[in-house]
Amino acid sequence: MSSTPSQRDQYLVINVMGQETTALASMLTRLCTEQRCSIINSRMSRHGTCAVLLLQVSGNWDALARLETLLPPLAKREHFVLSMSRSQSIEERPQALPYNVFVTAAQRPELVGELCTFFQQLSIDIEDLQSFTYLAQHTGTAMINLTLTIAIPARTQLSWLREQFLDFCDELNLDAVIEPWRPLH
Repeated sequence: MSSTPSQRDQYLVINVMGQETTALASMLTRLCTEQRCSIINSRMSRHGTCAVLLLQVSGNWDALARLETLLPPLAKREHFVLSMSRSQSIEERPQALPYNVFVTAAQRPELVGELCTFFQQLSIDIEDLQSFTYLAQHTGTAMINLTLTIAIPARTQLSWLREQFLDFCDELNLDAVIEPWRPLH
């Protein structure tokens, strides 16, 4: 089965939370394949004793309807939390430049929200956000690392944005870098 969706394909976003990362991934990816759905995007991570799996699948209307019908009883039987929602392909997006933002700072509960608000006020979409906390090796200070992928509208002057961002980071005592997104390969 092709991994590229056709024009007639529809989309379903599935979010599950349970205890076993590998079992969740194996069970759900197999079910998607059996129902003739293609996995377009996926992400899995562990958060304490919980595993979270996020899938975007595509297929024709009846394949997605079968999958939507099979998932709730499976979630009940296998003891995982399920949410799902139909999604649309983003047909036309305004031209935007993908950039990465890397932040390291002393952990503060409000920091992630402050960064999100900063970009929201500038009408910059956050495409991806990942963070983790840790204790600094030598000092034991609680630290946070954040990585954001943002979509900067093409009309935005990059030098102005960098200046605004660096002022924001200086004010909050954040060590941060904003740079063009680059593929890993």
